[in-house]
Amino acid sequence: MKVDLHVHSNCSDGSDDALKLSEIMKKAGVDLFALTDHDTVEGCRSLKGDYIRGVELTCLCGKIKCHILGYGVDIDNPELSALIEKGKILRRQKLETRIKYLKEVHGIELTKDELDWLYSRKSVVKTHLANVLVNRGLASNNIEAMKKYLDDCKTGNTRFDGEEAVRAIISAGGIPVWAHPLGGEGERHLSKEEFLPELDKMSALIQGLECYYSRYNMKEIRFLVECAEKYGLLISGGSDYHGKNKDIPAGRLNTEEEFIENEKLTILSHLKV
Repeated sequence: MKVDLHVHSNCSDGSDDALKLSEIMKKAGVDLFALTDHDTVEGCRSLKGDYIRGVELTCLCGKIKCHILGYGVDIDNPELSALIEKGKILRRQKLETRIKYLKEVHGIELTKDELDWLYSRKSVVKTHLANVLVNRGLASNNIEAMKKYLDDCKTGNTRFDGEEAVRAIISAGGIPVWAHPLGGEGERHLSKEEFLPELDKMSALIQGLECYYSRYNMKEIRFLVECAEKYGLLISGGSDYHGKNKDIPAGRLNTEEEFIENEKLTILSHLKV
């Protein structure tokens, strides 16, 4: 069985409709997946079939900027719902700062239709704004658009407190897992010397580590697996699939495209489908 525990829909910054994800995953050869949209569970409300309900919360743990995956959450849990509502306000503030930045720094003023589309998103992120710029022909892809027009915009801290996020996940019956801990898409990967002090701090919060990841090579993965075993953490793995918004195939859990046996993903035995 092929597993992918890190998948996004267009309810956050993926391109695929959540209703179509099961079919898309099946065509990609993925037998079991987790829907883990950024700071929203709206996709989980509409998606049918056997899958793992999840969320990816954008956090600040002390001075560590990170994403915390919550697996197997009750999407109607009051504490998680309240946190997500708080996140909508934070994201709206960040979006408005970026819109103002585009106008004042780059002379780019968005149309009413573009603004209406952005404000209609369940969980609006930088990728959505970048896609607007790509559609205008100002960049060839969203990565280029973000680097050229958005990355220098200072939005302040709009992240959840890490402890608050983990409490909400646990309250919702979920398992908190540190996503792509060495660095995510487009980020420089941390060295062993940089990562271990962060893991010392994070291990008090999380219950699992995303060791298998589409942008990590097998050397990096073996290091993370050793860390997870040392700290008694569950081992997870996912592609970080975003459809057309990122060049990551569903089900890819390492750069070498090696198939990963289910037994290596120890979190699976703690999750109910």
